[in-house]
Amino acid sequence: MSVDLGMPAARPRPIADRRPTRQLQVGNVAVGGDAPVSVQSMTTTVTSDINATLQQIAELTASGCQIVRVAVPTTDDAEALPIIARKSQIPVIADIHFQPKYVFAAIEAGCAAVRVNPGNIKKFDDQVGAIARAAGDAGVPIRIGVNAGSLDQRLLAKHGKATPEALCESALWECSLFEEHGFRDIKISVKHHDPVVMVQAYRLLAQRCDYPLHLGVTEAGPAFQGTIKSAAAFGALLSEGIGDTIRVSLSAPPADEVKVGIQILESLGLRERGLEIVSCPSCGRAQVDVYQLADEVTAGLEGMDVPLRVAVMGCVVNGPGEARDADLGVASGNGKGQIFVKGEVIKTVPESKIVETLIEEATRLAEDMTDAGMESGHPSVSVAE
Repeated sequence: MSVDLGMPAARPRPIADRRPTRQLQVGNVAVGGDAPVSVQSMTTTVTSDINATLQQIAELTASGCQIVRVAVPTTDDAEALPIIARKSQIPVIADIHFQPKYVFAAIEAGCAAVRVNPGNIKKFDDQVGAIARAAGDAGVPIRIGVNAGSLDQRLLAKHGKATPEALCESALWECSLFEEHGFRDIKISVKHHDPVVMVQAYRLLAQRCDYPLHLGVTEAGPAFQGTIKSAAAFGALLSEGIGDTIRVSLSAPPADEVKVGIQILESLGLRERGLEIVSCPSCGRAQVDVYQLADEVTAGLEGMDVPLRVAVMGCVVNGPGEARDADLGVASGNGKGQIFVKGEVIKTVPESKIVETLIEEATRLAEDMTDAGMESGHPSVSVAE
């Protein structure tokens, strides 16, 4: 018999309609408007070490990163930008603090965009006209990146601390200076380490402008804590249609940031899902080591990029139902596992063969999907009766 894998031909229904914004181009990546939410990260290498920086950019690209940011704190870093911008496979944003001269260097180097932190650049307001002309002539967007830890001293004095209102006011004030020079190719971020403050700041911005917004919880923390903070904040905002690009800031390798960001978007229906492992949390009913099974299946399928849902279940309460609902799954118990392919039991194997069998079947399904051409419709797989 032939079983329809039932995979969606297009993106799943998103969690909310996107907030209407103007659209801009960061290299070959459209941002805002009706463009998909994109995932960014930042290199941790010294930018002037060109080989190391390009190697990390290549790793980020392979992880699914769409836009990458590099720090430019020194002249040596600025001088490395032309080669990095030319050889990177994804658009490069130069991250500028303190020295406005590096903004002009980044534009001349061919960077796809420039991020400026007005609170860290002395007399930044006096430089806006020249920056606007240079960026406008080159077609380079500017991200106005306001951070709680480096808020303009005038606004700190006015508000007492980095409140949502202070962050929003800072960003919109800088936007108004660029607007005076006819420059509106702008993206905004207002980052804070507290997800509640961050969410409130972005909500204020969304009400008061139509610029695309880059979401981030700054200094979110180590991998576990930072993932939770980012998922909570991004989920709240994206569920309201707010957000056009995201960066998950973790004290962890940059590729991990990208993986978390992608997973957040997939979970909210804002990106076509790839491989998804559904596994039960285990309990006293479990008759197999679900944790080990899930870890071994995940490791065995690492790198698979087809939209395949694999269920690893440990008992008969929810196991068969979850396994039937997945593209591929196992319901385990009594020392054996029933292997399901789209609702049909295709075989029963000993517990020792569960992981091996799931990997074999997943590989076969992935090959069938690839051969059928996912873009052309719903592929099928033959199931032995």
